[in-house]
Parts: sequence; C-alpha cells; structure tokens
Amino acid sequence: MDGMLAPMARATRTPAGEPSGSPYGAVLLVTGPESLLADRAVVAALERARAEEPGLEVSEVEAGDLDAGRLAEITGGSLFASRRAAVIRALSNLPSELADHVVALASEPDPDIALVLVHPGGVKGKAVLDRLRKLKQTVTVVDCPALKAYELPQFVSAEFRRVGARVDQETSQALVEAVGQDLRALAAAVRQLHDDAEGAPITTDTIRTYFAGRSEVTSFAVADAVLAGRTTTALEQLRWAQETGTAPVLLTSALASGLRGLGRFISAPGGLREADLAREVGVPPWKLKSMRSQARGWDQAGVARALTVVARADAEVKGAAENADYALERAVLDIVGLRRS
Repeated sequence: MDGMLAPMARATRTPAGEPSGSPYGAVLLVTGPESLLADRAVVAALERARAEEPGLEVSEVEAGDLDAGRLAEITGGSLFASRRAAVIRALSNLPSELADHVVALASEPDPDIALVLVHPGGVKGKAVLDRLRKLKQTVTVVDCPALKAYELPQFVSAEFRRVGARVDQETSQALVEAVGQDLRALAAAVRQLHDDAEGAPITTDTIRTYFAGRSEVTSFAVADAVLAGRTTTALEQLRWAQETGTAPVLLTSALASGLRGLGRFISAPGGLREADLAREVGVPPWKLKSMRSQARGWDQAGVARALTVVARADAEVKGAAENADYALERAVLDIVGLRRS
C-alpha cells in the first residue's frame, strides 16, 4: 500500500497491523487534510481487497448521511457477495449517536468486511478519531498531513518515480515553482510531462520551456537573479515577465519570499547538518548551495532594508504609483544596490 501513497502519507502499523496484508477483518483509518494522499490510501485498500475478492461489493458513504440502519446495512453481510468493503468518508461529520457503533465495529472487525474510515483531521469529530487511534490491535492508521513547502520537491520526485521517470531535486523544485503547491496539480503536471516527453530526459530547462508562460517560474527567476546581484539578468527576466503578462504582485511576492528565506539562512545556527539547515530555512536541501552564494553579498541589515524596498514596491504596484513597471525596475536596482560589494 505504501507504494501507492507516495512517501508523504505516513502509515502507522501495530504489531497486529495486517501481517498477512489482508484488508478483511481489519480497519484502515485514513486521517489528515491532504485529500490526494487520502484518496490514494483508499484506492490502495480497495485494490488489495479486490485482489482477494474480484467480485467485491463496495459501499462508499459520507458519514453525515449515515443513520443506524444505513451503517448496519453497509457493514453487515451481503446477499450477493461473500465479502464486502465499506468506505465511510468525512468521519468528522459522523452523527454523535453513531460514534459508539463505529468504535464497536472497529474494536471487533467482521472477518468478511474491509472497513475504511476517512477523517480530514482538525478538531471536528476529534473525539471519535482519538478513540479509534487507541485501537492499536485492529486499526491501522495512515496519516496524510498537509505538506510543508520544503517537502514538495520530494513529493514531485516521488511522483516521477511513480510514472517510471527520475529527475533531480532542482528539476522537482522548478516544477513546484511553475505549478504551485497543490498536490493534485503537481501530480497532473508530472503525468503530462512524462507523457509528452516520450522517454526523453526531463530537466530544469524542460520545465522552464514547458511552463514558459507560467508566472511563478518567471517571478522566481527574477528574484534569484536579484539576490545573486546579477543586475543585467534580473532586468532581462523582469522585462520578459512584464512582456508575458506576469502580475506585478507575483514579482513582489517572489522578491519578498526570497529575501525572507535568505534572512532565515543568514541567521540560522551554525553547525547544522544540511537536512536540518534546510528545514530551519524552509527550503529543499539542494537550494542551500545557491543560497550560500547569494548570502555572501548580504547581512541581516541589508535584508531588512531590501524588504522595506519590496514593501514600497508592493504598495506602488497595487495602485500607489502611476507606472508599475517603472516601480518594479527601480525596486530591482535598489535591492541589488543594497548588496555588499
């Protein structure tokens, strides 16, 4: 099952947690806000159930639509199949009067039923969730937390492996910058790139060419050039962004994000391992190399002044200035001028 989830979904198994791999007579509790990973956990469980019972009867319901009769119907024996699966989604909406019934079902699972419970996390319905988590002998938990920004390139790399391709971390990060942080959009982009590449290597250049019109790529390219002090490149990237219709607020946002990350890098404690430093700064480990190069021209005072410049530019592009393009060009030059020589 883990291979179906991508490495971000974290399965917690007990000593009695499915030693035979059978989903029958067991309960899978899928919890967390990341719906893509949760859906994959459910699909994986049903595939395993169908592998044992090809004619499997599956019932999927929303917890909020259940009453005692419907719950008994989907978790009881069937006239048409020897085994069945029941998926109860949005467990946070389970009527309170059914909580004891669900916990009882999870405490003593029917050997012919594969029961999957899906809870989106959060405080709503947490009482029943906590009770289910305590049933360590019968309940296997798969946690699907929202991913942090520095984990997204790892997710992308795992998605490429799922389709039989491999990319480096820089390429994965480029795709995150091109597409954004939505996992479903990232997974779809990976599939599309793989299909269109037809076996050709997928590199950072591939990403930037494929998504040349995507604003996020251009914005981060401008920010990277500014922080590195490459004035000519920064202005060229800025003008390309303006010509291709990149929203000015995306450019100021990328500049602010880059400066905040650089500030965290400069102020990070010394002696940290690469992985720990990356987590401290909030970037993927491969990004540290370029940040070290950028940091040679900055100190905390310079970063603070540069953030003030970005704040001014942000206000100007949102209406305080007559010419947003000029405001951005001035901001780029001012920020580069704040670097130490």
